Amino acid sequence: MDESKLEVRFTLAPRRVSRGSQQGANQQRDQPTSPGRTPRVSRLLALAIRFQDMLARGEVQDFADMARLGYVTRARITQIMDLTLLAPDIQEEILFMPRTTAGRDPLKEKAVRAIAAVPHWHRQRKMWVSIRNALSCP
Repeated sequence: MDESKLEVRFTLAPRRVSRGSQQGANQQRDQPTSPGRTPRVSRLLALAIRFQDMLARGEVQDFADMARLGYVTRARITQIMDLTLLAPDIQEEILFMPRTTAGRDPLKEKAVRAIAAVPHWHRQRKMWVSIRNALSCP
């Protein structure tokens, strides 16, 4: 008799973990050196820089590919990628913002997107200074 063999290969995506279990696992894996969390706008800018690198290396073809990979809309990818239009010194300040130890992040993404929408870096810097000064004054 002729035996036929069938081979099936597949990859399983990890199951979504409940919020409590995920936090415990993250705390064990990522012990931060200082208390608090990285501000959301800092994480989004870092993500935008990573996406830009992926585009440059040809890992993704366009924003639509990134949107499919991240399970978000193309419009959201555009919003995130617009953060790379900020002046380099503003990007640096955002990336190295102090960690948020209590409450909400003081800097909102919407405010930063408004700055990124201005095409002139010197105007962006003026807007950034006013926002930064407002953040430091209680």
